[in-house]
This record gives sequence, C-alpha cells and structure tokens, in this order.
Amino acid sequence: MTQGDLLSPKRLRGVLLDVDGTLADSNMAHARAWAAALRDEGFEQSPEAILPLIGMGGDKLVPELTGLDAESERGQRLTDGWARHFRALIPDLRPTPGARALLEGLRARGLRVALATSGEAEVVDALLQQIGLDDLELERVSSSDVENSKPDPDLVQAGLRTLGLPAEATLMVGDTPYDAEAARKAGVPCVLLRCGGHPGVEEHDPVYDHPQALLEALDQAFPVE
Repeated sequence: MTQGDLLSPKRLRGVLLDVDGTLADSNMAHARAWAAALRDEGFEQSPEAILPLIGMGGDKLVPELTGLDAESERGQRLTDGWARHFRALIPDLRPTPGARALLEGLRARGLRVALATSGEAEVVDALLQQIGLDDLELERVSSSDVENSKPDPDLVQAGLRTLGLPAEATLMVGDTPYDAEAARKAGVPCVLLRCGGHPGVEEHDPVYDHPQALLEALDQAFPVE
C-alpha cells in the first residue's frame, strides 16, 4: 500500500497512536527507569542496552531482560520499580515535534482517534499531563486493559473496538518494530516514526521523522476541507 493509499480519505476513518516515543520523547527515560529497577534487584543492564526493547510492555520486558516471570514476586517488584523510577523522570519529558498538531489535524479531518500504548494506565495519565495532551481527552487503551502487550495484537485489537472501526479503515502510528508487528497481526496498516530512536524502524515502510512530518504528508494526501 502506497503512502497515498494509507492516508487516503477514501480509506482512512480512524487512527491509533502509540504514546512513548511517538507523542512523548520518553523512550530513553523508560530505559533508564528499567535499568534502575534492575539494579535494585541485583541485575546490571545499561539503558542503551535496554532501549531497543522499549515498546514492549513489562510482561515482555521482564522475562526478556531477566528470565523471570513477570507475574512472579520478583518480577512484580521489577515492574513496580520501573514505574516508580519512571514517574521521577516524567517532569523532564517533552512532546515529540508536532505531537499536538498531528492529533488536532486528525480530528480536523473528522477521524476517530485513540491511543494504544504498552504503558500502564496511571503512568500514561501522568505522562499525557506532562506533555500537555491531557486536555484533548483522547480515548485510549493501555496494557492495563489487555492480557498481552505489544508485539501481540491485543492492544491494537482493543483499539479497534474502542474506535468502532474495521482494521482496513484504520491506521496505526508508532515508533518501534513492536508497534508494526502488533498492527500487522491485527491487520491494521502502520506507519513508524524515527523520533523514538529505535534503530529497527528503518526496515519499515513508510517511516517519517516525527509527527510533524506525518502531518505534512497527511496534508498532501488528505487535505482539510
């Protein structure tokens, strides 16, 4: 499917967006928070080594990094530790370029919009407030609402139910290969953004630098009437 087809007003009726790395410049903060939580439990991993795994939920990250079951007592302590350390970093976080403009541009076109994020609901609430998007009162699904996080399709499928739209009328916007894989498994076309800093996005097509660049492409393919 070409860029024009992906963004065509003949096809597009709704958009699902990831949050971390897509709307919030927060991926490295997550990596640092996981590194701190791991240290608390006697593990040693650098934020740089963890960064390529950001985009998965804690249910995937904990076993990937430690071999522990995320539901075990120690695994739960790791997840709780990540949330605690990440909350301490939230005041320093900023939106990605054009994040708000993209959301407003989608709504200006009459599109349904919802967030589909591997983050936990309370953490997502705090992050949206910090980056100045909480007033948009976006519908959303998070890892708190599904059994399995990305790259499983559960979040995207839940997002489709929230939008009330079929996969073929929807677009997923993310910043990691896990977003793309989850979207593919749910049958939803996907675009990725480079602003999250994940090296794997270059293997995807199409890819844009940030939300502002995607909005500019949308202006060409789907002008506001």
